Amino acid sequence: MMTHTTSSEPVTPDAKSDRAITPETAGADRGNIKQNKVRRTGAPGEKLNILGGLGGWIWLAVIILPIYYIVITSFRTSEDLRANNQLLPSTNPTIAPFIKVLQNDFLHYFTNSVIVTLATVAVVLSASVMAAYYITRSTTLGGKRLFQIILLGIAIPVQATIIPVYYLIQQLGLYDTLWALILPQIAFAIPLSVLIIVNFVRDIPAELFESMKVDGAGEWRILTSLVLPMAKPALMTVGIYQALQVWNSFLFPLVLTQSSEVRVLPLSLWEYSGQFGIDVPATLAAVVLSALPLLVAYIFARRHIVAGLTAGFGK
Repeated sequence: MMTHTTSSEPVTPDAKSDRAITPETAGADRGNIKQNKVRRTGAPGEKLNILGGLGGWIWLAVIILPIYYIVITSFRTSEDLRANNQLLPSTNPTIAPFIKVLQNDFLHYFTNSVIVTLATVAVVLSASVMAAYYITRSTTLGGKRLFQIILLGIAIPVQATIIPVYYLIQQLGLYDTLWALILPQIAFAIPLSVLIIVNFVRDIPAELFESMKVDGAGEWRILTSLVLPMAKPALMTVGIYQALQVWNSFLFPLVLTQSSEVRVLPLSLWEYSGQFGIDVPATLAAVVLSALPLLVAYIFARRHIVAGLTAGFGK
């Protein structure tokens, strides 16, 4: 009689069948599926934060409405503004207010603002990154004391020093020049810039510095080949932030300049409000033109701003 033999080796179950299916395990699987759906869609019993959402929409309206009004008004004439609803876009939009602004030395004021902003930001970045490198790598008491002295500048408001700054600029013979706007803004921008860059440079592993020293790199080579590339987010944050501050500065141009040859955009907007009189669309057109460079810079660098500002503060 022939007999059939079976293999004595146990059949290896696959990953999905390594346990017996029972009513208990099936219920557990269904529970896991429901839990995953809850994680994706939210808990059924969770209450909506209606007050928080309403407050968010109100705050959004507070911010958006002025911007909306400025933009739509800059594309209409004074007659259209007085004859129609001011909160509705014009049925006959025009660029005449922008042409009027461009014909009244706007490009000259724009060029002055660009020169002051680029010069200030370039010097601030150069000085701040070198100071931050020295402070983070120094093993002496001098580095710590230097950092403390620089941070004192954050506690000093600009408005409290405007009279001494005015007197100093007068004595140096720089009154009513672009240097009168560049030098003070460099001084007041360095403390916060150093603070941001120091907290970022401290996050660079010390092993990278040591390996470059073993390879024979000097301090300048380490700064340019290691610190600058790795601190790029912090440098972009400082650059964008300080460019916004310098571009929108009004106090220094008002006190330290007088002639139209060195006038910058914030002061020119104030002048336009008196020059154009009741021509509100032209004044708002100047506001739109002056804000465009800042808007473009923020759109391209917004991701780096938060990363650079928060670097190192969580440790």
